[in-house]
Amino acid sequence: MSDPVSAPLLSFSALLDGLKAAGEDTRLRLVAVLGEAELTVSDLTDILGQSQPRISRHLKLLADAGLVERHREASWVFYRRASEGPGGQVAARLLDLLDRDDPVLAGDRARLDAVRAARAAAAQAYFAAHAREWDEIRRLHVPEAAVEAAVRQIVLGGIVPGAPIRSLLDLGTGTGRMLEVFAADMERGMGIDLSPDMLGVARANLERCGIRHCLLRQGDIYAVPAPRDSFDVVIVHQVLHYLDDGGRALKEAARVLRPGGRLLVVDFAPHALEFLREGHAHRHLGFARATVDAWLAEAGLDLVSYTTLAPEGGAAEGLTVSLWLARDPRVLSATAPDHAHREIA
Repeated sequence: MSDPVSAPLLSFSALLDGLKAAGEDTRLRLVAVLGEAELTVSDLTDILGQSQPRISRHLKLLADAGLVERHREASWVFYRRASEGPGGQVAARLLDLLDRDDPVLAGDRARLDAVRAARAAAAQAYFAAHAREWDEIRRLHVPEAAVEAAVRQIVLGGIVPGAPIRSLLDLGTGTGRMLEVFAADMERGMGIDLSPDMLGVARANLERCGIRHCLLRQGDIYAVPAPRDSFDVVIVHQVLHYLDDGGRALKEAARVLRPGGRLLVVDFAPHALEFLREGHAHRHLGFARATVDAWLAEAGLDLVSYTTLAPEGGAAEGLTVSLWLARDPRVLSATAPDHAHREIA
């Protein structure tokens, strides 16, 4: 729910434009359902029971007025209710005034649940198709629960108890698991991945968990679609071993880190399991501590800690997980621009 006390006042023209855009039954329904989830035109035709040209025309009017936002993901375009600007403010206040139990809105939400169920089924099918190879790797290192516990302890260890992370970026988000792990600790999160299939899995997982303050975007880890100094925490979890140039990726991660922000890198220590290169597309068989230390230094970051989690059978029998925490040495200025809540297309 929006906060009418803290919200800035709108100009006459801005308010009038927003009300004109929303003042039609289909467009008001679109604003309401896009406040629940990010959806494609195809999703919206199923939910509202209207033709694709009609839905597209109404979405364009809403987007032009700033009430909804759009972003491209491969050949798909996703829409969501705007979270910023005059249009976003109008949309938020209109939703505050709507009765969620109204039969029209309740019917749209019921059809939205069916769309979500179809998404979840597609994500589960993709996950099932790859489960065997992922399980094969997981059996080689300490349980995921132990890794996630270490990740939380390392990232949250330097935060004042009770103080949330304002903005978190998960690079190579995969299934979106890191966003799930920190969902209760951050005000806003974003996951970026190059694979539309993996983004589909992540989107289904976040919806299943009711996580609505995290965005998912298709993007290149070497060219993160975000301004400099955007995030308090950046996580690169089990990604570097797939990349040609890990150092370049960490420089780009450092670019979007705010002054005083933290970068966590999680990957494997050096190993000799050649089948991971041949069967799982690992371009590197782990990394020596000195290698990643040097990359972090070249990115202008200070190493804070280095931790390893060895498998139960010992490093010779499996994969040791290494965790590097680095910090941006710059001091956050009170006048520094705040990009934490800026929408990234």
